Amino acid sequence: MKNIIALFLVAGLVGLASCKSKTESNTESKKVAEELPIKVKGEEVAYATDSTNLKGYIAYNKNAKEKCPGILIVHEWWGHNNYVRQRADMLAELGYTAIAVDMYGDGKLAEHPDDAGKFARTVMTNLPEATARFNAAMELLKSHASVDSEKIGAIGYCFGGSVVLTMANSGADLDAVAAFHSGVRLPVMPNDKLKAKVLVCNGADDPFISPESVTAFKSALDSINADYKYFSYPGVKHSFTSKEADANGEKFNMPLAYDADADEKSWASLQQLFSEAF
Repeated sequence: MKNIIALFLVAGLVGLASCKSKTESNTESKKVAEELPIKVKGEEVAYATDSTNLKGYIAYNKNAKEKCPGILIVHEWWGHNNYVRQRADMLAELGYTAIAVDMYGDGKLAEHPDDAGKFARTVMTNLPEATARFNAAMELLKSHASVDSEKIGAIGYCFGGSVVLTMANSGADLDAVAAFHSGVRLPVMPNDKLKAKVLVCNGADDPFISPESVTAFKSALDSINADYKYFSYPGVKHSFTSKEADANGEKFNMPLAYDADADEKSWASLQQLFSEAF
């Protein structure tokens, strides 16, 4: 009888061990499935307003199991180039879906500052069309299968920073906006239509950004109790996030310079902004 009881006990223990092993196995499998590494996929996209054909680029995590925030990225005055696509890839690596926007139409690029200035002025002096182009990109982003359409942000560089700040000030439905080496004397200054958290990262030695414009910008934000942060990096010039800045500065005799420290700090501030906003 004792031997029979012992056999039952051993069988029970083996069964428990087997169940535990299966449970642990299932848990581990589920954990592995949930922790698939981020796999960035980039795709060129075509979209349009009533008057302009546009060419953008969307980057996202192919392995995402849940919908994520979507981020619009607006290019420097040079136009929709590889730099803005690289930033889209970087955001996708952080788990966001990002669209590199085309604000000029047909993916148009400037090869000289004179042309870049003309392209930028054409956009900023025609706000209805600028808004239509921005909104067309936003709608495309919101419709992407990977995006939570209730969580949208926008970032921009140089000209692009002025664009996203202007769109936010005009009442665009954005949770957060960030501008890098961006002018802050805008066609639409901060007002009570602003809904987004705001981050601006500029160089203190950027000659394109006057101290008077910064004071006016901050005063406007303070007057509406906006949620914002403004960073001014000592000794840093214009276009500090772009590794092509030094070459462009030398080529066109312009005060442009890449700054690795400011680039790293501003990117960290952006991640902090999005962690708070989303």
